[in-house]
Amino acid sequence: MAVEEGKKAPAFTLNDESGNKVALKDHLGKDVIVYFYPRDDTPGCTKEAQGFRDLWKQIQEHDTVVIGVSPDGQASHEKFKEKYSLPFTLLSDPDKKVMEKYGAFGEKMMYGKKTTGVIRSTVWIGPDGKVKKHWARVAKAADHPAKVLEALEKDE
Repeated sequence: MAVEEGKKAPAFTLNDESGNKVALKDHLGKDVIVYFYPRDDTPGCTKEAQGFRDLWKQIQEHDTVVIGVSPDGQASHEKFKEKYSLPFTLLSDPDKKVMEKYGAFGEKMMYGKKTTGVIRSTVWIGPDGKVKKHWARVAKAADHPAKVLEALEKDE
């Protein structure tokens, strides 16, 4: 498995919705929630993004950064962020290299068929750059942000 709890999280630098480069190391000293999702403005991905948006204030109370990553480009991210008033950064991983490093791209089951694609997953990286928790396959996108907040609250 690419990501292991207790081990250093793989480094990355990707472009955000405004075309700025964002590196994981920019957030050292803070907890970082990196969530990987298949596509902007699709039902499950929208519910998940809205969940993180709706819990934003509580997540902020834990000095935590949220970053969404999908293969979508800058223009798509910009529209998605604006349409749903998302307060966090969205990064583009068009060649899926970061997703592969994090185990968020590969074989999965979709509607009973094996397919290759983005695996909805989340990685919580601690202030020291090590993986605190890895949700390898998120089943219910809408419920997931609350589970992340719950884990942050238990960590206090």
